[in-house]
Amino acid sequence: MSIFSERLTVSTSGKGTYEITDGVAAIVRKSSVSVGIVTVFVQHTSCSLVIMENAAPAARRDLERFLERLVPESGEYEHDDEGADDSTSHIRMVLTRTSETIPLVNGEMQLGTWQGIFLFEHRRAPHRRRVLVTVMGD
Repeated sequence: MSIFSERLTVSTSGKGTYEITDGVAAIVRKSSVSVGIVTVFVQHTSCSLVIMENAAPAARRDLERFLERLVPESGEYEHDDEGADDSTSHIRMVLTRTSETIPLVNGEMQLGTWQGIFLFEHRRAPHRRRVLVTVMGD
């Protein structure tokens, strides 16, 4: 079994979804693993990862608006050390995920036709996010 790991850096311009599928696929190719899994893990507590529709941007906008209604910044939160979106960004992260695992066959991720991997930024300010990609298999 082979294990290959590399960090992907994602620059965000504030809240929203940022597709990282191509960056993850490039690391998978570099690993030379043919059959196995790839795990994608974000090393932060105020953003998350989702596998989401990648053909229609409206689907992602619907998700973003839904979480804005579900966890509004106007709520009464105690944790606001870094601003009004501090606690809400952590809650939104908990409601989504910090990692995704995708099977590999013939050296390719087995995502569905309309699936993409997205970093979901929950903070208003721009950030540089670290995403660890680990490929395991033969």
